[in-house]
Amino acid sequence: MEKDTKTFEGALSRLEEIVRLLESPNAPLDELLSLFEEGTGLVKQCTNQLDTAEQKIKILVEKDGVIDEQPFKSAES
Repeated sequence: MEKDTKTFEGALSRLEEIVRLLESPNAPLDELLSLFEEGTGLVKQCTNQLDTAEQKIKILVEKDGVIDEQPFKSAES
């Protein structure tokens, strides 16, 4: 099944699928290596997208008409 891996959600979904396939005891080694390679590329892509989103959040914080770069604070912090 082809997934749209251009979006963060699509890449993450494909990564989950790859993990399931890598855990399969019957997969041939060459297929496992190919899946691992694809997975590492998707991890890099997701990391870059998250880093970009974090930078946008920092840029969008404004106080008293002055943009003040602050780290994003999640509900957990």
